[in-house]
Amino acid sequence: MSAPAGLETMEITPTLVAEHGLSPTEYERILEILGREPTFPELGVFSAMWSEHCGYKSSKPLLRTLPTEGACVVQGPGENAGVIDAGDGWGLAFKIESHNHPSAVEPYQGAATGAGGILRDVFTMGARPIALFDSLHFGSLESPRARYLLDGVVRGVGDYGNCVGVPTVGGEAVFDPAYERNPLINVMCIGLLRLEELAQGLAEGVGNAVMAVGARTGRDGIHGATFASEELDEGSDRRPQVQVGDPFTEKLLLEASLELIRRGLLIGIQDMGAAGLTSSASEMAARSGSGIDFDVALVPTREPGMTPYEILLSESQERMLLVARPGRENEVEDVLAKWDLEAAIIGHVTDDGNFRVRDGGEVVVEIPVTQLVDECPTYIREALEDPEVRRLRDADLTPYQGLASGEEAVRALLVLLDSPSIASRSWIYEQYDTTVGTNTIVGPGSDAAVLRLADTDRGLAVSLDCNGRYVYLDPRRGARIAVSEAARNVACSGARPSAVTNCLNFGNPLKPAVYHQLSEAVAGLAEACHALGTPVTGGNVSLYNETPEGAVYPTPVIGMLGLLDRLERVVPSFFQAPGSAVLLIGETRDELGASEFLAACHGIVAGRPPAVDLDEAGRLVDFLVEAASRGLLLSAHDCSDGGLAVTLAECAIEARGGPLGLEAELTGRVPAAAAFFGESQSRVVLSCNPEHVDSVKELAGELGLPIASIGRVGSPGERFRFGAGGLIIDVEIDEAADVYRSALPRRMEKEAGLTT
Repeated sequence: MSAPAGLETMEITPTLVAEHGLSPTEYERILEILGREPTFPELGVFSAMWSEHCGYKSSKPLLRTLPTEGACVVQGPGENAGVIDAGDGWGLAFKIESHNHPSAVEPYQGAATGAGGILRDVFTMGARPIALFDSLHFGSLESPRARYLLDGVVRGVGDYGNCVGVPTVGGEAVFDPAYERNPLINVMCIGLLRLEELAQGLAEGVGNAVMAVGARTGRDGIHGATFASEELDEGSDRRPQVQVGDPFTEKLLLEASLELIRRGLLIGIQDMGAAGLTSSASEMAARSGSGIDFDVALVPTREPGMTPYEILLSESQERMLLVARPGRENEVEDVLAKWDLEAAIIGHVTDDGNFRVRDGGEVVVEIPVTQLVDECPTYIREALEDPEVRRLRDADLTPYQGLASGEEAVRALLVLLDSPSIASRSWIYEQYDTTVGTNTIVGPGSDAAVLRLADTDRGLAVSLDCNGRYVYLDPRRGARIAVSEAARNVACSGARPSAVTNCLNFGNPLKPAVYHQLSEAVAGLAEACHALGTPVTGGNVSLYNETPEGAVYPTPVIGMLGLLDRLERVVPSFFQAPGSAVLLIGETRDELGASEFLAACHGIVAGRPPAVDLDEAGRLVDFLVEAASRGLLLSAHDCSDGGLAVTLAECAIEARGGPLGLEAELTGRVPAAAAFFGESQSRVVLSCNPEHVDSVKELAGELGLPIASIGRVGSPGERFRFGAGGLIIDVEIDEAADVYRSALPRRMEKEAGLTT
């Protein structure tokens, strides 16, 4: 192919290629594809589409090992969002995305536009968004920067969701020095659709009109995909690459898009997300095996003098690319005008397989679509475990296994309840509208959020989970735990875990230690998802979460969905009534490795994470779902961070009607520290009416699960007493509740006057 005429003029030098995140080998491949030197806009297009964020070049070979098919899967990876069958003609579209680097630079807009982008991914599938979830990882709240970032991010997610009218109903918040310079901001959205209205990002039909709709294109967010594919450093000023969101325009775009889909006016629709117009146009054509031809001079812009390069790579928010059905273009424009939105026909679908861009008629980009989208170079990189991690994992934890007295155990419990990673997150979720839409049955603070499915008596349970410390010390085991804990949280509500979306947050994959973490973690995810029958319908990979001080903990966040046949059988997480019997299902082992107890009470991150038996994890899910369906349980709370003592304290503190006392004892020979604070997996604290104890134990026995009666729920004002390993934790429940509830507000009171 000869070079197109009338191109933007810029010499393509090795320095310019490197600045675009392309290696010399990748540039040689570009020369082979084009048969000539690229134009400057073409270099920008390849840079974006072959970035880690869009091209998955370090992760795609690994992701192919994940299970993606199952009886419930309607749409798997490769579209804007995954979709599962929810029964009775309903579907659920869901996906998780990261906005880590933008939020580190500008927390409010970074988080807000992260929420906006994931909303668009869901409603472009024809689904009305019904809930948002966020997984937030920050540095220690003793750090002014971490408090500044937390404040901005929470306001950003909350304001955007509140304005659009979508409740934020669950998630997680973790605080650890590993995330000090590079926070993780992952946002998940779920939408409900009629399956016959499922939409896809397709560009089919030669000559069909391609339309840009929604907000005008500006210079914000240019090269955001490439920005998300490099390390953060002290000297970089990246605010121009952070997008600016407008939730009110988003709401209009949501309603207009759903109307266009419902009326059958579209062949395809896609969000202009990462890499903007470039990715949406090329990906729609690639899915359809077609070509696309458009003119950037026809794209509505909000700033004068924008170049083709800028228009192609802008990530301005609240924009969509549509392919209209032939002869229906005027109807599309009428619908958008009704919602006070702009629409512009900018090009058409072709059959030549090329991604062709014009500027006032002159060709400035011409690249084969398949080679641009589907043939991004992929790499299986060198993987070597960091010897320091191996040393930490093999550390001798004997000095920490004993507790001198019950008073020392009480102090440890109060330290853990005061840890921001365990304490009440109400300071966060009270800034969100959690009930708009009136479908929220169980909101934030529980093991899983539960939502009503449309006007039915069925429900949807959702959990977001990942313990990055586990994955750091043992990536494969840590990832297996993330999946099994997410499934367990969903099952605690009574729902059957169905499918997964994931967000893989890692450091620089060019470093062998990081690639080892990534490859081992994906292997662990695959093993757990296979074992639990929860296929992966899509997700996001966020690499280069790293600063000169080092990488974040490897953090593969798991978003787990589960379906509940009868909402009346939903099981709360916390104690419901005085006099209830308290049981523990699962085995408590002598395990302290990687625990919050070691980190918060002793300041060390060491040891092997607790063992996880995936067969046992699956049987526990079966038990929880069946026990809920029979109406045997009053509450079920997953035992995880902080161990059994913390889990029991949470059940008592968050009890219905206010804190309740507890009298409990765990028998056995496990040392006190591990018995109180070890984080053995596949354990759940149950409460039930005393007359149901035998039935609960019989069901557990049928499934081969260990279970024991350990105590009784007390009354308001009674003490919290829990004995294990020859010691007793004895504390006023109201004192424990005050520590638990004040931990975040007390720290955030220091926030006034903070700067970046």
